[in-house]
Amino acid sequence: MNAIADQYAGQNIGSIFLYTLTSMEQKFRHAYDLRDVLGVTRPILVDALDGACHRAYGSMPNMTWIFARSGLIVYKSDWTDAYSVENAIQYFAQIPQRRKAGERLAPFHVERLDYRNQERGQFYKALERNGPKAVEEFRKAFPMG
Repeated sequence: MNAIADQYAGQNIGSIFLYTLTSMEQKFRHAYDLRDVLGVTRPILVDALDGACHRAYGSMPNMTWIFARSGLIVYKSDWTDAYSVENAIQYFAQIPQRRKAGERLAPFHVERLDYRNQERGQFYKALERNGPKAVEEFRKAFPMG
């Protein structure tokens, strides 16, 4: 995701990471680790202790939302997958050029099923760093996960 964020930053397409945990100290420690250990270069936001932002956007453990500057939701996924996110960014980044070329575009809704690489061991190792509550919430959301 860092590479995708870097690639599109020059086109005024921003990317952030929202961190949610059980104490503010834990949240900040994990956010620093995300930056320093895992090399996340995007801005990292830390949610309020009650997780209000996380709940407002679906409460899933690894979601991605893309908003237009107007605040319109143009993409949401219950799982972050770099290929799917980049595909959406590429599509929406073309809209201004298509309009300048004279296309009369009208929005419509699409629902599709994407597939992600499932590296369970690596995922659970990272999830466990976030604590038992993160693991519990994930297992509730994805009972077969």
